Amino acid sequence: MDYGLAALKLFCVQLKDARETPSQNALTLGGILFQRAWLQGILVSNDGDGRLLLDDGTGVIQISLSGDFRVRRWDTGMYVMVVGGYFVGTGESPMIKVHKIVDLSPFPDREAMWYLEVIEAYKLFYQPLIEEFM
Repeated sequence: MDYGLAALKLFCVQLKDARETPSQNALTLGGILFQRAWLQGILVSNDGDGRLLLDDGTGVIQISLSGDFRVRRWDTGMYVMVVGGYFVGTGESPMIKVHKIVDLSPFPDREAMWYLEVIEAYKLFYQPLIEEFM
């Protein structure tokens, strides 16, 4: 994992446009290289074995927990922040392998603020690079 590549603040729907790069261990989103995604949403499923489903209002993505994160209780309905590696396996559903997960449920304003943060990041940083790439 190249931590020199920023974790992009994204909505689930945007991850559908990510493409694997042939020569690098990374993905590209409109010309922006990344390996990690930063998402926030509501946990809608927990299989009890470290695989959860996160719904951010634009889509649903599987997240995979490991290590200490599996010990903690993650209930459906929790609003969480997730940062992790984005992986698209052949014949498998895309997933986030969690590096960091935080329960933001005690802070009800975080959900509304998140939408603004993602839009701001897109307009200030991602959109100019995407337009330059095209």
